[in-house]
Amino acid sequence: MKFLRPTIFAIILAAGFFYFTTYRTGTFHPASFLSHPQHLEITEAASGGQFDSEEQNNISVYRRNIGSVVNVTSRVMTFDFFYGSVPQEGQGSGFVIDKEGHILTNYHVIENAHDVWVTLHDRKKYRASIVGTDRGHDLAVVQIKAPSLQPMTLGDSTNLQVGQNVYAIGNPFGFSGTLTRGIVSSIRQVQEPSGVVIEEAIQTDAAINPGNSGGPLLNSHGEVIGINTMIAAAGGAEQNSGIGFAIPINTAKAVLNDLVTLGRVRRPALGVRTIPIDPELATELGLPADSGLLIVQAVPGGAADRAGLRGGTERAYLGNMPIMIGGDLIVAIDSKPVESQQDLAQVMNNHRAGDTVKVSIFRGKQRQDVAVVLGETRDQV
Repeated sequence: MKFLRPTIFAIILAAGFFYFTTYRTGTFHPASFLSHPQHLEITEAASGGQFDSEEQNNISVYRRNIGSVVNVTSRVMTFDFFYGSVPQEGQGSGFVIDKEGHILTNYHVIENAHDVWVTLHDRKKYRASIVGTDRGHDLAVVQIKAPSLQPMTLGDSTNLQVGQNVYAIGNPFGFSGTLTRGIVSSIRQVQEPSGVVIEEAIQTDAAINPGNSGGPLLNSHGEVIGINTMIAAAGGAEQNSGIGFAIPINTAKAVLNDLVTLGRVRRPALGVRTIPIDPELATELGLPADSGLLIVQAVPGGAADRAGLRGGTERAYLGNMPIMIGGDLIVAIDSKPVESQQDLAQVMNNHRAGDTVKVSIFRGKQRQDVAVVLGETRDQV
């Protein structure tokens, strides 16, 4: 005890001195007690790491096509109560389809546009002219005058399989040259907010956001199989929700020539009024097939009428609705089964006016094939 009290007193004095002269003034820092090595040693990866085959294909698809994807800026004049006409800009994507500078995009990207500008991947900007529009398919073609353009390769969207890899290139939120990857999630009919119905739309989980509209959806070979057009927004959110949709490229290919040469689409029509047949109705009417489209009327002077297809000749009732029966029963077009008006609309989407199709019918109990040159109309199929 004799020496304990002086020791404790000395410790307290030392602590107090340290507190008031060093710690309290902020001059103390734990790092001052650490050593400083002359050289920092870290573990680094070996230089020149190799990409796996999947990464190599991603890079290849991107490099081969990025120069053909463009940013499309449109200026629309809107009316403001206080300021009158006010210009408003919108952005989307598009891609080069030939060396003459024709660019395919969505109709809604340039709808009502007063001015359209196209920015290439090298940041060169060109004023574009609107060549043709097809509101019914949400497609448009614009053109720029620029040297050394590299068109993209248009693929085939007929036999797409759920699960196959796809790539989307575009300018989401204005970030140019963006690549996202996913798979084909489904093939289904969807309706755009404008009311446009896309038959056999390609559903994908590849990230698609505002600004991607009009850009290409590619397969693993780098071929265009669709035009990115819309997303399924959750709760009104305007960003990717894992569900995006693209217009099949075959739908676009069927109308491209008309868009470029005429500025509009000569929408094809078979020129018939029909009712769908199910097994119960087929039995009731004594038809030789359980499904198909029964021709109620072949529009006089229309494509079907000119080819010799026949409408009904005998009045009957379907519920309370009077119909004409006894006409030809359409069961296939170009060897593809036709069981509903939707099936017929899909066939029309892949053709244009003037194309010849093979229509398979039953006339009575006899099956026969009839060549029909499709007519042009804006309302009928």
